[in-house]
Amino acid sequence: MKLTVISIIVAIVLVGGTVLLTKSNPSQEEGTQNNVSVVDGKQIISIRARGGYAPRKTVAQAGIPTILKVDASGTVDCSSAIRIPSLNITKNLPLSGTTDINLGTPAVGTLQGMCAMGMYSFRIDFQG
Repeated sequence: MKLTVISIIVAIVLVGGTVLLTKSNPSQEEGTQNNVSVVDGKQIISIRARGGYAPRKTVAQAGIPTILKVDASGTVDCSSAIRIPSLNITKNLPLSGTTDINLGTPAVGTLQGMCAMGMYSFRIDFQG
């Protein structure tokens, strides 16, 4: 009986800690982050794929040739396969390293991306 109670308490603490860590992870928040740079006339947008995409929202400049750089280091879930339906892009990401995806020269608007299952998503708002 005593062992059962201890096991239940340990399980509650572990689950509660996991929920708190997931909720407080700033990289998963909706806010934009400084993940956009311009190098040699190309706009580079960097995101991380692991348990979803971070940041989930990016604001970038329209009208500039753009590369999406996806870091998939340590990804073993469905976010290791990325889809951008409006550009007809589907890519399986490697287990480690980064993958460059050419987004062309985007016009003003929103680009939506997601994992292969549609569970995790991200968006890039291109502004003029």
